[in-house]
Amino acid sequence: MLRSVAVDKQDFRDAMARLGSAVNIITTDGPAGRAGFTASAVCSVTDSPPTLLVCLNRSASVYSVFQQNQTLCVNTLCAEHESLSNLFGGKTPMEMRFSAARWSTLVTGSPVLSGAVASFDCHITQVISVGTHDILFCQAAAVIHNDDQHGLAYFDRCYHPLMRQSR
Repeated sequence: MLRSVAVDKQDFRDAMARLGSAVNIITTDGPAGRAGFTASAVCSVTDSPPTLLVCLNRSASVYSVFQQNQTLCVNTLCAEHESLSNLFGGKTPMEMRFSAARWSTLVTGSPVLSGAVASFDCHITQVISVGTHDILFCQAAAVIHNDDQHGLAYFDRCYHPLMRQSR
């Protein structure tokens, strides 16, 4: 039996701000149209089959587009993509968001960001609702990565460029 513990919403958010993560632009294109948003709530689930999870707020303006298309691409941003992250994270019209970068496609038709550190082209295979968000389980149909770029992290409500160490 779960015990109810009262954790203040702002305390939780402040603590989560101390949890660094990669910055991603999640994109989709299909019958419902093209859409994208910035997300840090992305992680690997398993490599057999290769699956990621992406968290999406059900009140987000892009929610119905992702729900209907059932495909997406997780584009992990490089340090030079900070301004693009801000475009996709705000109220910028979708057309302006996509016109600010170069895009291609792989298997699903979801937009793949040129110069991303990595892009995971996926089919949404399962959705679980928790609180205000849906957890999208996304099976990779194609993956590309760019070894020449450095990553971008979000920590303490600020962007931080990541530098690769020599091996």
